[in-house]
Amino acid sequence: MNEPVEGQGTGFDALAGAGTGAPEGPAPEPPSGIRTLGAGAASATTVVLVRHGEAVCNVTGVCGGPVGCAGLTDRGRAQVALLRDRLVETGELAGADALYASVLPRAVETARILAPALAPAGDDGRPTGFPPTVVEECGLCELHPGEADGLDWAAFSERFGNPDWDREPGRPIAPGGESWTGFVRRVDDALDAVVARHPGELVVVACHAGVIESSLLAKTPVVGGLEGARLQLRTQHASLTTWEVDGGRWTLIGYNDGAHHLGSEGTGGHAVGTSASGRSWMVLGTGRPIG
Repeated sequence: MNEPVEGQGTGFDALAGAGTGAPEGPAPEPPSGIRTLGAGAASATTVVLVRHGEAVCNVTGVCGGPVGCAGLTDRGRAQVALLRDRLVETGELAGADALYASVLPRAVETARILAPALAPAGDDGRPTGFPPTVVEECGLCELHPGEADGLDWAAFSERFGNPDWDREPGRPIAPGGESWTGFVRRVDDALDAVVARHPGELVVVACHAGVIESSLLAKTPVVGGLEGARLQLRTQHASLTTWEVDGGRWTLIGYNDGAHHLGSEGTGGHAVGTSASGRSWMVLGTGRPIG
């Protein structure tokens, strides 16, 4: 068996193209068919999904469609403001080409709070232009609740029973509402439409936990993803989930990035790296702490 070359990754690291390279230059990469990590293409579209902050319907136990959604709580606005402050300081989403939101008030409010951090920035980090205008799209909404909209969950159960989407993913939540499978397919189509409008651009979408889970089911090779297999994820409020899309292929870059909440009230945890502002977070998609 040949000895590994000094400075070159072996085993999984070699497959991932993670070799550090010999002094005279970078190490050769494995063939693309077996490499587990590759550089992003310049032609790729980056889609950043942002879950809205804590909403009134989240804390009152109301089915929050167009009727039941009353926007963000004060705590929810503070959560999104933390994310905005992180983005202003790091500049990681500065110069975004487009900003979308679902039509539900909690998502629209989230997008408007974030918008200043998406403006183009100069070398000194100061804005040099205007942020993108919020574009509202119903296709990016949480699951459409139909006649359940605005009901508290006790009233919902009394009228419509208790659907079990792990057993019956095709069952609508209520008359006029969507099933889980219908919802996942709707999100799949909506995200494809957004990417088609923005080839090679950076797009930010203020949306919902269900939309983020649907993106994972629809865009990663999950067996049965489009047929109703739920992941039952715990996506944080005001967190980032990032996709890179090139040639119709969706690559997940980061999920549930909420490092800006570390040490903040109601989140717990302790900071590892600290920015100039005294807060802790990591550079999007890199796992590298700021500070």
